Amino acid sequence: MRSYWPLLFLLGAIWGASYLFIKVAVEDIEPAPMMATRTLVAGAILAAYLVVTLGRSRALDELRRSWRPALVLGAVNAAIPFWLVAWGEKHVDSSVAGIAQSTVPIFTFLLAWRVIPGEHVGGARIVGVALGFIGVGVLAGLDSRGGWWAVAGTLAVVLSSLSYAVGGVYGQLRVRTVSGPVLATGSMLAGGLILLPLALVQLPDHAPDAEAIASLLALTLLGTAFAQLILFRMLRLFGSRRLSLVTYLIPGFALFYGAAFLDEPITAAAVGGLVLILVGVALGSGVRSLGTRAQEEPA
Repeated sequence: MRSYWPLLFLLGAIWGASYLFIKVAVEDIEPAPMMATRTLVAGAILAAYLVVTLGRSRALDELRRSWRPALVLGAVNAAIPFWLVAWGEKHVDSSVAGIAQSTVPIFTFLLAWRVIPGEHVGGARIVGVALGFIGVGVLAGLDSRGGWWAVAGTLAVVLSSLSYAVGGVYGQLRVRTVSGPVLATGSMLAGGLILLPLALVQLPDHAPDAEAIASLLALTLLGTAFAQLILFRMLRLFGSRRLSLVTYLIPGFALFYGAAFLDEPITAAAVGGLVLILVGVALGSGVRSLGTRAQEEPA
């Protein structure tokens, strides 16, 4: 457990900043080219890391043998949610996107309930799921600044949470037999290839400005390549449910970054939605039992 909390806070800070980077970049770059660049460049960096650590022949062999899980994760843990978040941030603030994506553990619980035998479902967890979705409604429906496009943008980010939950559960199962760096590399390359056809259609007709390029570079290097290594290490060591507690940290970081660097307002709808979602997450994902086990384990 000694490495759990530092890794959790580091991942929360990095992913919280990703919404800021996306918001800046999407003003000048369409979602598909942005995310195809993000995944392909990150995949190339991770592939270089594999070659350095494993050797070229072994790295290529492991990537070739893991192409099926890499393709699945490339779709549900990269291409689909990356595009949905970027499209959503064309219509909502970065902080709203960060809050909307805090629904991941609720979807993780619902998936585990359906696919894992013996998963306990009590009244508190059902109430938690309901509160979480009420929070989404508050977040999407009480702020009229963006109209229906803002509602659509918020719901797109929530849909990305479902995709991430699928990827988290599937990734936890696959990381038992395939190393995390190999899955991270393969999924990024696969996600980039999935997005590439749409990206080629939506290439910008002018060179993006320096701010957009810098944001995309930070998103790629920090928010993707480096974060993927942390993600799969935590999946292997602690599992998808314990990893999902990063959800509690991401919205706070996203709110801070948005207010500090983009002058985004902290609205009543954002705060109310955040509180309802996080209370729902606490009840629906059984976080109290997770926290109790964490306290009982040696620090």
